[in-house]
Amino acid sequence: MRIKNSESICGVFCLNKPAGMTSRDAVNLLQRFLKRVRLGHAGTLDPLATGVLVVCVGSATRLVPFVQGLSKLYRATFLLGRSSPTDDIDGEVTELASAPIPSRQQVESVLPEFIGTICQRPPIYSAVKIEGRRGYEWARQGEPREAEPRPVTVYELKILRYEYPELELEIHCGSGTYVRSIGRDLAQRLGTAAVMSQLTRLAIGHFVVDQSVDPRELGPHNWQSFLLPPAVAVQHLPQVRLSDDKAEQLLRGQWPVYDGNLLSGEIAASFDQAGHLLGVVECQPDNRLKPVVNLPRPLTTP
Repeated sequence: MRIKNSESICGVFCLNKPAGMTSRDAVNLLQRFLKRVRLGHAGTLDPLATGVLVVCVGSATRLVPFVQGLSKLYRATFLLGRSSPTDDIDGEVTELASAPIPSRQQVESVLPEFIGTICQRPPIYSAVKIEGRRGYEWARQGEPREAEPRPVTVYELKILRYEYPELELEIHCGSGTYVRSIGRDLAQRLGTAAVMSQLTRLAIGHFVVDQSVDPRELGPHNWQSFLLPPAVAVQHLPQVRLSDDKAEQLLRGQWPVYDGNLLSGEIAASFDQAGHLLGVVECQPDNRLKPVVNLPRPLTTP
């Protein structure tokens, strides 16, 4: 199907990224038939990983930060008694000599230390910038540098299976958490090491793997059937519906007065009377709505 007006396309894909493919590769598969359409993914997955990758399309790319901020649910497998520069099996794996074999009880006993707001050091091979360059760029040129530890939030951490050396965990965490680092630090606490051998992102907020599509299955003949409305990207936010006059004020960059129940500083998704998503607003102390993101009208959605 030929796209006549690329500017009118606006929505969200919930992809199931296969292993061996970068997040950029997955986006490029869409770009083949969505030519001249802006695409942006919310939350990178390493080539080793599979699972949910949310891709925003057209003007909905402005909503990427609101998807990135959602919590993540992972299923990860680690191999204990092994280490690698990348903290996963994509790096050169070294097996520790005479590595201790922790019992399941020992593993369970240290899990609480990694739940809540914890201080986590990103892997050497990461996209975190250090002195103006990505961590993996320093490492690949033979000058590995450690990023500063930073706070991340882990909501839940539980053992799904433990058959040494394999430890399978389910991890519910906040944005910015490195799963590889959780396995590395957990193993160090047990007096050993670990590398991640498998990772599946089961969910990003309300985007779940059971309702995702393999990007290799999309093409000119069917992509519209899988393009979700842009409002799905912000359905976790409070919603405000504005009159036609106030909607026009908002889209002109003005701050209309809202007489609903929003707290000062609260972020909300704004809609017109027809139910079209206008964008995202922030309630001010005087009950005016400050535009944070405006989307064009009308929107063409499935």
